[in-house]
Amino acid sequence: MQLHISPSLRHVTVLPGKGVREFINVKVGSRRVSYRMLFYMLLLFTFLLRVIFVMTAVDGIDGERKCSSIGCLGKKLGPKILHRRLEPAVPEVIYQILDKPISEDELRGKSEIPQTLEDFVAEMKESRSDAKAFALRLREMVSLLEQRTRTAKIQEYLYRHVASSSVPKQLYCLTLKLANEHSTNAAARLQLPSAEFVPALMDNSYFHFVLASDNVLAASVVAASLVHNSLRPGRVVLHIITDKKTYSPMQAWFSLHPLSPAIIEVKALHHFDWFAKGKVPVLEAMEKDQRVRSQFRGGSSAITASNSEKPIVVAAKLQALSPKYNSMMNHIRIHLPELFPSLNKVVFLDDDIVIQTDLSPLWDIDMNGKVNGAVQTCKGEDKFVMSKRLKSYLNFSHPLIRKHFNSHECAWAYGMNIFDLEAWRKSNISLTYYHWLEENLKSDLSLWQLGTLPPGLIAFHGHVHIIDPFWHMLGLGYQENTSFADAKNAGVIHFNGRAKPWLDIAFPKLRPLWAKYVDFSDKLIKGCHIRAS
Repeated sequence: MQLHISPSLRHVTVLPGKGVREFINVKVGSRRVSYRMLFYMLLLFTFLLRVIFVMTAVDGIDGERKCSSIGCLGKKLGPKILHRRLEPAVPEVIYQILDKPISEDELRGKSEIPQTLEDFVAEMKESRSDAKAFALRLREMVSLLEQRTRTAKIQEYLYRHVASSSVPKQLYCLTLKLANEHSTNAAARLQLPSAEFVPALMDNSYFHFVLASDNVLAASVVAASLVHNSLRPGRVVLHIITDKKTYSPMQAWFSLHPLSPAIIEVKALHHFDWFAKGKVPVLEAMEKDQRVRSQFRGGSSAITASNSEKPIVVAAKLQALSPKYNSMMNHIRIHLPELFPSLNKVVFLDDDIVIQTDLSPLWDIDMNGKVNGAVQTCKGEDKFVMSKRLKSYLNFSHPLIRKHFNSHECAWAYGMNIFDLEAWRKSNISLTYYHWLEENLKSDLSLWQLGTLPPGLIAFHGHVHIIDPFWHMLGLGYQENTSFADAKNAGVIHFNGRAKPWLDIAFPKLRPLWAKYVDFSDKLIKGCHIRAS
């Protein structure tokens, strides 16, 4: 066999050795172009031209500079094909202008700042401004609108604070009418409970609930919802604690509106032997707190006058100024072991809750030696309400707080709590509470936000057993995004916040859950013009 390769390397000839001429032509690197190949190349070129045309047209519609050269098209199409840009989409000068703050004095000196986005766009089109002028005008408009929005929000929070801190005339009317009934109607002065049920007040086989309130209407709703939803109302004992001025109206209401077969006890603080004897540490702390607060805080006018704080921070400070935070009714829970020395376990209820299920299963919860059964407030679907950790309440910029606590630790809620009084009496919780109240006073109230939950978080630290969120749904007094369906399906709903259900500022869609337990046909309710909506 012979192998011949042509000089051009285009043909390879193979000759058999027997004389029969056979050859195989192998084309290598042919320069010929077939018609079929030419057709495919034209088709591809046509497709590329169409793509270039469409992308260039889109750029023209978007207002970009038209290209008149192949180089320009390359700059425009290259980054798009590679899915990246060679230059930033927004000119750097715009960022430089917007990063510079503008003061209120500068804004006052500016005339005819656009009031709406429509005005701004019209002005820019008319003046055909460059990027710098565009950014300057945009900053002026946004800053002005931001200032107006902040002022409006703070005014809204201030009005809500005033509305929530004041006693509505309807509730004041009800208190006066009940006081009159107490003085003129023997049926309104009944012993609560009657003598035959007094032993049940110390019987641990009953379900004992404690409610501290100076609001008769609110207390009536808690009591009615508790008894109405109980599967064994005859085993329910509700201990209502109130102050001296509200005792007569409270006794009159529950004398005239019994909730049989449940047992209702109404007592004022001065009726407790322990409370009447000697010094009460929390009362002394409250008196000092009031003096220090008036000296350093400056009231709501000082809070709203601040130009540096965000509206939501202003709202939190205003809420902390609520009179209830310096009310003995809010501090009384720290004295439960002394107030009820014969009881082993109680469920403490705030007066702004509504009970929607039977609460007797709470007594079956194994507390594992803990004192306080509570719902934690750092986990849940509602990120606005259920996002509270210790840093939300305690001041971790203070070295004393930073030394003893973890800022990311989950917080829990007051409002519906199971208290194991036996375990409490073996602990130092109450002493810890008094100690940190004193430390807060020494530091000019700088350890935590105003209120009773922060010292509670400290005192019960390490003594809390977390219970299912079903038992306590929070935020109905400041979170209008809570759905009616979700609230209706909760075991206990809590109207914590400013928008209490008995106020005009209550959220209309949530108020019916509270109002269903008010008898609006009652003569005392009607006489004071208390209405469902």
